[in-house]
Amino acid sequence: MNLFEDTNPRALKDLLSDVHSRAMVLPDFQRDFVWEPGATQELIVSIANNYPAGSILRVRDAQRVFAAREFEGAPALDGKSHTFLVLDGQQRLTSLYQAFYGVGEHRYYLDLNKLLHGADFEEAIFHVRATTKWAKARESFELQAKELLLPLSLLKGGAGGFGQWSRKVARQLPDQDRIALEDTLDDIDQKWIQVIDDYHFPVVTLSDKTEPDALCTIFETLNRTGVKLSVFELLTARFWPLKINLRDLWDKAKEENPIITDYEVDPYYILQAIALASRKSPSCKRSEVLNLTASDIEIWWPKVIAGLTASLNMLRDDCKVVLPKWLPYQTMLSPMAAVLAKSGQPKTAEAGAQREKLKRWFWCAVFGQAYESSPNSQAAKDVAELVSWFEGGVLPETVVGLRFDPKALRDVTPRQRSIYRGVMCLILGNETGARDFHTQAVITGKLMSEEGIDDHHIFPADFLEKQKGIKLARARDCVLNRTLIDRTTNQMISNRAPSDYLSVIRSTDGFPFDAILSSHCLPTGDSAPFWTDDYDAFLAWREARLWQEIKRVTGIIEATNLEAEAENME
Repeated sequence: MNLFEDTNPRALKDLLSDVHSRAMVLPDFQRDFVWEPGATQELIVSIANNYPAGSILRVRDAQRVFAAREFEGAPALDGKSHTFLVLDGQQRLTSLYQAFYGVGEHRYYLDLNKLLHGADFEEAIFHVRATTKWAKARESFELQAKELLLPLSLLKGGAGGFGQWSRKVARQLPDQDRIALEDTLDDIDQKWIQVIDDYHFPVVTLSDKTEPDALCTIFETLNRTGVKLSVFELLTARFWPLKINLRDLWDKAKEENPIITDYEVDPYYILQAIALASRKSPSCKRSEVLNLTASDIEIWWPKVIAGLTASLNMLRDDCKVVLPKWLPYQTMLSPMAAVLAKSGQPKTAEAGAQREKLKRWFWCAVFGQAYESSPNSQAAKDVAELVSWFEGGVLPETVVGLRFDPKALRDVTPRQRSIYRGVMCLILGNETGARDFHTQAVITGKLMSEEGIDDHHIFPADFLEKQKGIKLARARDCVLNRTLIDRTTNQMISNRAPSDYLSVIRSTDGFPFDAILSSHCLPTGDSAPFWTDDYDAFLAWREARLWQEIKRVTGIIEATNLEAEAENME
């Protein structure tokens, strides 16, 4: 029996329409949507450039063997009859559906002013949290027209949405200006919007005769395999005839510098760092990486590897990024490696001065979320400015331009990976180091693995919901209510009130209770809000404490009311 019904390309807008109408759904056993907004943004950039973005695998679901559910953000299934189950492509379809239909936790925009002035699509696209006043204000057409900001949600039905919007924008202007704007917006339409409108995914559809055991086998295989041809492989093939074996160079680098393997570094970041270091005007766009020469590799590979190794050691030892999962952005590795490659890592005290500058830049980039969007453009800018700073120039914009509102910590959950992970690293580096609640040893990467130490709630989520009536998940899950707790202690905590479980720990004879709490930036003493289970007081205390740490590592002096600032700009 032939399992395949057809293997035809289908328009992105039609696939997303099927997601919205629930004609296409997911088997209930599929994992949840996990993509970060930066990954969604990168996928949209690929689509706008008409690059291949993989295929979609689905089955015509006539047998109804598996329970089904809607895509995250799509209307509830509520018994609606569907046609297809998606077996492969969930993360891509979900991310694109949320971006183009304006649902989910983030909203995506195109800064048309940047495109009008010759910027690439990658530099013009950005995203913001949907709950911010800034995003809510830009639901207004008047503000969109004034700032030439296009919400991607206007493209959900295709290029027609952009056409209507752009004509309406142009009509706000006098005739001569209107015609000029219409012409430039038409150019954007042809160069970018039409490409998105015409984009097709290859779609493999299995027939409705496909047996359940075959579907299970297919799904299991998809989750074990599926290797894409990367830029690294492409350049490996290109340089092979020139007697440069990138694979051997990479294997040797990992063998000689095990920390590279420890931090699961993608070799693509090495190539990006070489592009950044070798160009007079730093750039690490895909096109620049693909245009690297054999000479670039021969000259800069060893310098970049040395720079990367030094960067990782600094992150682990000084910034307490003890495991790869706590690195706020992998994309920050390329500029760090490039800067140290270009600086030559002097053998004098100047190396220590450079290290301090690089650490300050790292923390400012983390808490300023500098690499949340357009990481390639940001890396190019930072490399140029860091090299100048190392040579006695002015502070980089990433450092001097940092603004932070400590109240924002109340909204930061694990999905806001930069600030969330940054806070966890600050906790790990607090005082003489955060200590394990179980053994009281200083927490290291090795101990985290051995003791099952991970980020957990301080006031248990179940306790807050059922006993305190806090229904909003973000209010329970925010970073202020998290710290690094070992598996044994977390199981003991369960859903108990802090006054309950902390009393048990404190009563242990000889255990340095206050020292352990203090090492996690937690309140101590009899007046601590733990003993009255006062969640609001706890949040206020910890917000102030973590703000002290952020000021210490970034050099920032004053808090900025970002919401009020956004309102004033409007």
